[in-house]
Amino acid sequence: MNTATSSALYARAQRHLVGGVNSPVRAMSSIGREPLFIARAEGAYVWDVDGNRYVDYLGTWGPAMLGHAPAAVIDAVRAVLPDGTSFGAPTEREIVFAETVCEAVPSIEQLRMTSSGSEAVMGALRVARAATGREAIVKTIGGYHGALDPLLAEAGSGATTLGVPNSPGVPKGATATTRLVPFNDPAAARAGLDGAAAIIVEPVAGNMGVVPPQPGYLDALRDACDATGALLIFDEVMTGFRVARGGAQERYGVAPDLTCLGKVIGGGLPVGAFGGRRDIMKVLAPEGPCYQAGTLSGNPLATAAGLAAMGELARDGVYEQVEQTSAALEEAIIDSGAPVVVNRVGAMLTAFFTDQPVTDYASATASDTEAFASFARKLIDAGVYPPPSQFEAWFVGLAHHESHIAMTRDALAAAV
Repeated sequence: MNTATSSALYARAQRHLVGGVNSPVRAMSSIGREPLFIARAEGAYVWDVDGNRYVDYLGTWGPAMLGHAPAAVIDAVRAVLPDGTSFGAPTEREIVFAETVCEAVPSIEQLRMTSSGSEAVMGALRVARAATGREAIVKTIGGYHGALDPLLAEAGSGATTLGVPNSPGVPKGATATTRLVPFNDPAAARAGLDGAAAIIVEPVAGNMGVVPPQPGYLDALRDACDATGALLIFDEVMTGFRVARGGAQERYGVAPDLTCLGKVIGGGLPVGAFGGRRDIMKVLAPEGPCYQAGTLSGNPLATAAGLAAMGELARDGVYEQVEQTSAALEEAIIDSGAPVVVNRVGAMLTAFFTDQPVTDYASATASDTEAFASFARKLIDAGVYPPPSQFEAWFVGLAHHESHIAMTRDALAAAV
């Protein structure tokens, strides 16, 4: 494919944008190529500035559950746009939005909207600390919850350990109360929860690649929190309204105390939300002393887009359809002969270049990233757009159909 215009734009972008991009993984450096600059997207496709078309499994990193530019969302935004883009004051649509989320996710009795998933996580951690009077937060090694100082920590697998910053610019004090434990290790989590305010976990890990919870793991976290007085926080920014309408907590039947949401609930616009039990959320200002605020929280365009998206996802048969398509993609990857292990939960999956089961961060990072990089470059050359990292999820949406899977099979064969 000719990508000369993308290359020229990348050179131009580097003059005034750090690294030429506004989010690091977009640079595609981990797969050894320059980024594609996208001109437009519709349905299951994206087109770059050189006119090349790709079957898209990046899905704008998750929100495109309905596909790109879905009519319901476009019409909803177009209808409210003349009324204004931001008010900084309450609207009726915020109430309807909250009612819709609470109806779909029963563990959420009250919520607070934000402008991103990272902000939602930040608010949930603050509420957890305020509600429990404790400071320590437990997170899983390899779990990503936004670019927040306290959670940008890593450590080797094994026993509970205090977090060490893994990014310059993060002070040691920011991670001093962060405890790290391996994913899918309930005993380590139980030990780490003594005296802690909460554990925050992706119920289905998505930022070490897709790693499902092993049977009983989420239930064990629930029991450990109940035993220690800590709160269980599910980061469902990625899984919410994707692996089921009620998220991973519906799929696995485990209710957290607090839930963080984003991506799908914005219908493609910037949005986030966190919520939980009423007795916990009441510590939040203006009802309680715990401060959290945001000028664009409950933005009228974002609430309109989110309501339209969630409305479409409430239709009968939606999740059965996307489950079937996702299973077909998984089958196509396996049938291609690529030397991979595929982890899939609902409409998200990862093909790991390894011959061993992937159950946590250590086993995920044992994958052959050079092989994935070559594979991803070849897929792009063949007209399929995967996430440009071994450790990200592929996203399937309602716009993907049999024809797209057939095109993907051809691309997979060429890539292998």
